[in-house]
Amino acid sequence: MKIFAISDLHLSINNPKPMDIFGPAWEGYLDKIIDDWNSKVGDDDIVLISGDISWAMKFENAKPDLDLICNLKGTKIILKGNHDYWWSSISELREYLHNNTYAIQNDAYKFGDFVICGSRGWIPFDNGFKSELDEKIYKREIIRMELSLRSAKTLKTNNEKIVVMTHFPPYNYRLENNEMIELFKKYDVDVVVYGHLHNEDKSQKLEFERDGIKYFLTSCDLVGNKLIRIL
Repeated sequence: MKIFAISDLHLSINNPKPMDIFGPAWEGYLDKIIDDWNSKVGDDDIVLISGDISWAMKFENAKPDLDLICNLKGTKIILKGNHDYWWSSISELREYLHNNTYAIQNDAYKFGDFVICGSRGWIPFDNGFKSELDEKIYKREIIRMELSLRSAKTLKTNNEKIVVMTHFPPYNYRLENNEMIELFKKYDVDVVVYGHLHNEDKSQKLEFERDGIKYFLTSCDLVGNKLIRIL
């Protein structure tokens, strides 16, 4: 079993959005991702997609985008991003997903020697929060992340590795410690995957390790529209 990760697919199957307006990395990006996926992923492998899945505003309109993901090889696990406005009811989403496709929302799944958990997160600003609302959302996401990590801990019966999915980067630009990072250390997390950052954030590290935890930035345009093997 291998685990891959990618994020920020920004799909719009029914109403195609010209993504190349965001730069050359987006030209034919979806075909590149699918080709790479088909060349790497086996039936027993897992692919994590950490948010910004579809441009759709309503769940009904997101179904073709979800179908594309569901019909790809392997076990697929998706997480909500800041642009996934269509994601409102987790029960409705889980009822619709098929072909070994799962949705994480403040909880966890166990697959073999791995426990997958996570929450969307929020922006950890460099110089404090920009508004009271940002602070409120961030603190709420801390609570949600801990709920997910607790769920993961109950599923960990042996030496399974804990993999956290989050959409927003858990660090600020200076890679300073914060409450989210402390949670990862408290619950003995092994790997964290995240996205949200794009072309203008090329100075960000795509992969690094701190305090024994490996971090992977997997926004598709930053990783060459290829799946990143994390485990």
